[in-house]
Amino acid sequence: MRVVIQRVRQGRVSIDGRIVAEINRGVVILLGIGQEDEAAHARYLAQKIAHLRIFEDEQGKINRSLLEVGGEAIVVSQFTLYADTRKGRRPSFTDAALPEIANPLVDEFVKLLAAEGVPTQTGEFGAHMLVDIANDGPVTIWMER
Repeated sequence: MRVVIQRVRQGRVSIDGRIVAEINRGVVILLGIGQEDEAAHARYLAQKIAHLRIFEDEQGKINRSLLEVGGEAIVVSQFTLYADTRKGRRPSFTDAALPEIANPLVDEFVKLLAAEGVPTQTGEFGAHMLVDIANDGPVTIWMER
């Protein structure tokens, strides 16, 4: 699994002009599922992200977690995180999991993040989405399991 975490002041996901997810302070998580991924990887990343200290404390130091600041999350499935650009000009996505494997793992990750205490919303798997991100900081973190 690969994730890009963006700390946001606001985040929103729209599909065909309809808002399907919207948060204020928190994170937008772009989540890619690889062919070798499994539920244990989702559990590890959900726990790590919920407790990752990426928010500022009273002294302006990045020392608070998503849970500590009462932040929310939007999770957006994004197979393009598995793009292989080593050859040619057209990315290959052969390392990304097939939808029948990826979709349940995205759902599992969302469930596990919510179980950690993070209010979590999602985009729509496989849909063409417009993701609006007001990156705060900017703080952007890439993680892989």
